Amino acid sequence: MSKSSISFILRLKLDKKTASFGQIATVISSAGGDLVAIDVIKENRNSTIRDLSINIHQEEVQNRITAELRKLTGITIQQTTDRTFLAHSGGKIHIMPKIKIDSRDDMSRVYTPEVARVCEAIDENVELAHDYTIKKNAVAVISDGTAVLGLGKIKPEAAMPVMEGKAMLFKQFADIDAYPICLDTQDPEEIITIVKALQPTFGGINLEDIASPNCFSIEERLNKELVIPVFHDDQHGTAIVALAGLLNALKLVSKPIKDCKIIVCGIGAAGMAITNMLLKAGAKTIIGVDVEGALHCNQNYDRPGWNEFAQKTNPKQEKGKLCEVIKNADVFIGVSAPGLLTKADIKKMAKDPIIFALANPNPEIKPEEAKPYAAVIATGRSDYPNQVNNVLCFPGIFRGALDCRATEINDEMKLAAAKAIASTIGEEELDAEYIIPSVFNKEVVPSIRQAVIDAAVNTGVSQIEPE
Repeated sequence: MSKSSISFILRLKLDKKTASFGQIATVISSAGGDLVAIDVIKENRNSTIRDLSINIHQEEVQNRITAELRKLTGITIQQTTDRTFLAHSGGKIHIMPKIKIDSRDDMSRVYTPEVARVCEAIDENVELAHDYTIKKNAVAVISDGTAVLGLGKIKPEAAMPVMEGKAMLFKQFADIDAYPICLDTQDPEEIITIVKALQPTFGGINLEDIASPNCFSIEERLNKELVIPVFHDDQHGTAIVALAGLLNALKLVSKPIKDCKIIVCGIGAAGMAITNMLLKAGAKTIIGVDVEGALHCNQNYDRPGWNEFAQKTNPKQEKGKLCEVIKNADVFIGVSAPGLLTKADIKKMAKDPIIFALANPNPEIKPEEAKPYAAVIATGRSDYPNQVNNVLCFPGIFRGALDCRATEINDEMKLAAAKAIASTIGEEELDAEYIIPSVFNKEVVPSIRQAVIDAAVNTGVSQIEPE
């Protein structure tokens, strides 16, 4: 979150004889706050209760303001409310019926006794659940709370605000009813068993914020054992949007992907998924770099997936640290840690280097430091151009998968989604600071939806072909 977006509300009781708003405004301004609104809550002859909306740039400013106000005579702080917490009060989503129940006749149709006829029909043919239950438009957003944002492992209850937010995005951008489910277990077998048991209710499963390496085995097993699509967004969402941005960036520098030397820094869940997408898109020379340097097939690794990764990358078996193997590279894609890439590294790269510094919230190199040396820069942040944001991907992916009743989301569907995202920016619009469309671009979801449906039909994983 950008520091400039922090705001809170103070509820103050003022004794009219001893306190003044001038004093309050001075304290707020001196402490570094910006008083943006005053709302009267209660007023009488002797006192007034008012809510003050205050914008701040640093969280510690709030503590300074409240501490200084407590020193003033005639002022009582009754309540401090962060606007972000207010937005989450009571949760951020709710369920609404699609039809009203105003009579006994209405009740009989949606519940007893006539609902039994629908139950019997579905019991005879379970495929009818797609037509007569929420399954047609329902996705479960499931997390074990082990890799939430930059917080890492937190309690499942603490992960719920993120999953609720994800559900809001599903509804806002693709009109999909998503249900946040946080599990009180980190055992892969238990998670797999629970998700399998939920299959009758949902048309798709979005795995979210599950730490590596469990995320790999859980998704792989569920994809094999379920007949509805399963998608781990932290892996594939990042990969799809990153590829979309890269396809457009390469157009600007007139380089075909097959001829590019690409460095992927950080070989975890996202790094592996990005590499797989790049290979699917035609990349030939990818070098993965992590704490042990460049991965190559002449070394045996004990980390999950690294040996397989090394077998299909680094064709010239380059060895060394990032600062060594980055020489003559055309593209750097980082999903690692802050400050790993330097200006000196970029200077070693090929002409018109492309930098995707996606570590969030602090990228591998600050865009302002890289700008003099790079042709195109992207980050994972919303306060810089070219944000690689998963929100561009998952609503459209699931909209297409649900509409054609896909049994899985395969590589061809993911590649189609990446190309669809890239295509929403026309050649006349394409610019070094506009290679990735806005998450509010209304063309994105329909474009992805159709591309995903076409790919699902062509690869034989769709069960219906919508008009």
